[in-house]
Amino acid sequence: MTTLMVQGTTSDAGKTTVVAALCRWLSRQGVSVAPFKPQNMALNSAVTVDGGEIGRSTALQALACGLEPHSDMNPVLLKPQSDRRAQVILRGQVFGNMDALDYHAYKAEAMVSVMEAWRSLSERYDVIIAEGAGSPAEINLRANDIANMGFAEAADCPVLLVGDIDRGGVFAQLIGTVELVSETERARTCGFVINRFRGDKALLDPGLDWLTERTGKPVVGVLPYLHGLIIDAEDSVGTSGESQANALKVIVPLLPRISNHNDFDPLRLHPGVDLQFIAPDQAIPPADLIILPGSKSTRSDLEWLRNQGWPKAIDRHLRYGGKLFGICGGFQMLGQAVEDPDGLEGAVGSTTGLGLLDMTTRMVAGKQLRNVTGCLTGGLGVVKDVSLSGYEMHNGVSEGPALDRSMATLDVDGDRRPDGAVSDDGQVMGTYVHGIFDEPAVCDAILAWAGGGEAMEQSHAVDYRAHRETQLDRLADQIEKHLDTDWLRQMLGLPGDKS
Repeated sequence: MTTLMVQGTTSDAGKTTVVAALCRWLSRQGVSVAPFKPQNMALNSAVTVDGGEIGRSTALQALACGLEPHSDMNPVLLKPQSDRRAQVILRGQVFGNMDALDYHAYKAEAMVSVMEAWRSLSERYDVIIAEGAGSPAEINLRANDIANMGFAEAADCPVLLVGDIDRGGVFAQLIGTVELVSETERARTCGFVINRFRGDKALLDPGLDWLTERTGKPVVGVLPYLHGLIIDAEDSVGTSGESQANALKVIVPLLPRISNHNDFDPLRLHPGVDLQFIAPDQAIPPADLIILPGSKSTRSDLEWLRNQGWPKAIDRHLRYGGKLFGICGGFQMLGQAVEDPDGLEGAVGSTTGLGLLDMTTRMVAGKQLRNVTGCLTGGLGVVKDVSLSGYEMHNGVSEGPALDRSMATLDVDGDRRPDGAVSDDGQVMGTYVHGIFDEPAVCDAILAWAGGGEAMEQSHAVDYRAHRETQLDRLADQIEKHLDTDWLRQMLGLPGDKS
């Protein structure tokens, strides 16, 4: 078994996409490969085949390998609840809530879970492509590090360092990182990858020669900036793609603790949709559809909505015939109240909801994690019996008369049960299912309910699962074209070129 770790000079340097590209490149050649991220801090997550929870970006990398996501692939997941506190998930299961100082002290114990998961994967796959987090040169985080060089040292694996040239200063990024790590960590840094390059590479070559001469380490390749790349992000919210002039206008409040915003990627790609994330203190524009997204801190994000003037904007929106849709935490906000008697998501207490659905949500211990299938029930007033699939990931249990008019029926453990709710007037709807827009027929049905009209007649939803596969192949193609694949094969102990 061989492990290669990809680390970055900064957050968002492109580690996730480079790992996904390497995984798909290796998988296409028949190599038994799996992704691994020792520690991730993200509110985008996925349900695993063994009933756990890992970062969404690692699940994407598993897909690149042709694998079902497994909790061993991301043994430590931190889901921020505030600026100083996070839910800690170990090997797929909730361990507890910790503030930053407590978790920093706990990292030595968390490392046990990291190494156990890595050894378990190593027994099942020939190659592990590991991903770091942030930068390995953060001086204040180096003690008991488990996310970057701390893991690389424990696993005794080589490190490939990625720098982002698009944001500028890539040579300072790379040199500074190498200078700030320890001597042994510097020695295991085996090469560099420059990411997101635009222009004529001949103009960059003198700098690459200087970098190799200065460090004694090769530049393994220069990856181009990929225009139009929309694929599951770790945590950053992307911009929308191009849309038609008569597109359906959809707005989403950018909650402080927004979770699983990758739910909206199919809408970003839909040519008949103009999707906007509305940032704090930004004017709330008119729209055809408002979607309240998932949240890791539903009650505090509900208070944020109030402080930002969203309830008044939503009332006006509904008064003029607009539609409102809630997903998971956003669905919970539509009810009469959200109660958290045990402080699972923050302070103990209850917060008044938007009062648009007659239901109450209570936070209970034991997160519900499951992949689901089912169908729309016809409560949209547009279509019924459209097959859907997605996943549930929530603590809250909702009860009340509103649930008698469900949005969908789900197949769970051999039983069928209702999901979500539709208001009596048909203007407000919600669901607990993440990934609801991934199925093109479901996406088109919801958009038609929202008043898609002419834009929906002229265009249809993208098959997002097929889109993911296409984008992963596109990434792997860049490895083949722009990286020294002979060097990579030698580093990974693989036989020569199989193309």
